[in-house]
Amino acid sequence: MADANQNPNSRKGAAPDFGMQAKGGEPEERNWVPYIVALVLVLAAVGGLILLTHSRGNTANQADPYAQYLKPGPVKLSAADNFVGATVTYIDFDLANTGTLTVTGGRVECTFHNVLNEVVQREVLPLRVLTQSQLGGYPDVVEMSLAPIAPGKTRTVRLTVEHISADWNQGQPDLRFLDIRTK
Repeated sequence: MADANQNPNSRKGAAPDFGMQAKGGEPEERNWVPYIVALVLVLAAVGGLILLTHSRGNTANQADPYAQYLKPGPVKLSAADNFVGATVTYIDFDLANTGTLTVTGGRVECTFHNVLNEVVQREVLPLRVLTQSQLGGYPDVVEMSLAPIAPGKTRTVRLTVEHISADWNQGQPDLRFLDIRTK
């Protein structure tokens, strides 16, 4: 006697087809076009990212031609604890503009060495200047665009480094100016 819930067309012990077979009993052909399109899109996206990052890596940290007109004075290093208890290092120096353009911004690459003069850390930081606070007291650090360096003038620059390698020799870092903006 046949079970009332059993499909009369199903074979005993046969694996369920889950809709994979056409009505004639042959396997249904899979449509590969969406899979191929998705694969091409993923490969194009990955290729685009590789090209973008590769082209930026070659030019991002080249010295700026106007850097020859920027003369840093002696570097003064200081350290302070921030509000979370970590030590922050300040690198202060006077920056003279000996060129004919006004410097409105840029970046500086700081290279720190160990006692064997090996590079232990490189940081690329924005150029920011110290200005007199409007409220008095301590000087403020502002973007150079708010206090540009005119030709023949000098301003004090402050670089802030959150963490420096324990292998650092505590000496003056090498400074290299990048992406200088002028007007």
